[in-house]
Amino acid sequence: MTDRLTTSAGAPVPDNQNTQTAGSRGPVLLQDYQLIEKLAHQNRERIPERVVHAKGWGAHGVLKITGDISKYTKAKVLQPGAETPMLARFSTVAGEMGAADAERDVRGFALKFYTPDGNWDLVGNNTPVFFVRDPYKFPDFIHTQKRHPKTNMRSPTAMWDFWSLSPESLHQVTILMSDRGIPVDPTRMNGYGSHTFSLWNDAGERYWVKFHFKTEQGHKHYTNEEADQVIGKTRESYQEALFGKIDRGEFPRWKVQIQIMPELDAEKTSYNPFDLTKVWPHGEYPPIDIGVMELNRNPENYFAEIENAAFSPSNIVPGIGYSPDKMLQARVFSYADAHRHRLGTHYETIPVNQPKCPVAHYHRDGQMNVYGGIKTGHPDAYYEPNSFNGPVEDKSAEEPPLKISGDAARYNHRDGNDDYGQVTALFNLFDDGQKNRLFANIAAAMSGIPEEIAERQLVHFERVHPAYAAGVRTARATLTGREPAISVTPATPQQAAE
Repeated sequence: MTDRLTTSAGAPVPDNQNTQTAGSRGPVLLQDYQLIEKLAHQNRERIPERVVHAKGWGAHGVLKITGDISKYTKAKVLQPGAETPMLARFSTVAGEMGAADAERDVRGFALKFYTPDGNWDLVGNNTPVFFVRDPYKFPDFIHTQKRHPKTNMRSPTAMWDFWSLSPESLHQVTILMSDRGIPVDPTRMNGYGSHTFSLWNDAGERYWVKFHFKTEQGHKHYTNEEADQVIGKTRESYQEALFGKIDRGEFPRWKVQIQIMPELDAEKTSYNPFDLTKVWPHGEYPPIDIGVMELNRNPENYFAEIENAAFSPSNIVPGIGYSPDKMLQARVFSYADAHRHRLGTHYETIPVNQPKCPVAHYHRDGQMNVYGGIKTGHPDAYYEPNSFNGPVEDKSAEEPPLKISGDAARYNHRDGNDDYGQVTALFNLFDDGQKNRLFANIAAAMSGIPEEIAERQLVHFERVHPAYAAGVRTARATLTGREPAISVTPATPQQAAE
């Protein structure tokens, strides 16, 4: 039997085709509350889109741990044999909700694991590094990726101006402009926690950790020309690919790896291991296989399960912790704060965000308080401490203290940092074809920007490798039909930043 149509209050709807009017040609009656309800709900069907990572695609799956890293962590989700339900959301960074999927951009790689000790969120990208290392510069960087306040168009000048004044961005810019800048779909790219996190065990020992998710589908990427052709046919190529593969039973998988660093090693490395613009060399800290991630179920309702999904690095569980990574420390606040603005005060009561373990806390009232009161189990226990058997703290979840300390100050994040060495190592890994495509991609992305900004950026390329700058110069000259400019003398890092 077909369900009968009702209003949101449950009253049956006798006519869902015709508005009530005073006569067949008369005006609409205000008493037609069914019309009012329908129009009012339509006006409120959209919520604020994410400021970054607005365009996304997601699915449900499972994390299976096959390795044994119990000596490093007490986290139940990472114990041998553990199988944890999860949700993944992939996204572009700069584009709005209506942007094309196959644009050259960094991809978000956000994971939510529904563990026995609460939700663990790992919010990373498809690159192991990022454009900035200090959160003070994150809003400035994002402004360069968004629309110009006057023209309301994307501004290559703003992007390259910021990058040329921020040598720490070189590592990420090189990856973005390389062959890996446009994965063909979310299943053909790696994911990284990117930040340095920590693991800790029952003995109170802490280890620094990097998380890696290596695609088992194989890497596959578009050139600029191929991406243009795809975008000309569909703006939803990623959604089509991810949904279609899972719908056909072609479940994508990623090999899960970690890099482990003993806590006190952080004081010995030649680079800052908490710097988001740096990688840990695999020769020093080899990746360890620990399991596999598989996506095997599409959402039943995209809005409810993907658009409403709220990922935040503030969601950790016993055995997993933070690090002194400045960007991570800021994101611990900013992500959860964004969700409270976008989805509401009690955003974690939305089904897709709800933990699958018991929840008990003293938060109360406010928007979206839909769970019928305070989650304490007793009506008189709405504060703590109390005498009514309300929930109490669990000392077993307390992390060991950090063994890194220093004076509180605003440290110059560019002092003493080598922003070129790791980029040189990456550049030297590219073959001639990869280098030529890198040069061409950069030349195209620089099209139309002021020459002084281009020259400033070329100084950074020169410091990475003379062939890097020369290749970009030649590619720009080919694009414009002009002779390549004369090479400049590399500046010092400080001069380049000024």
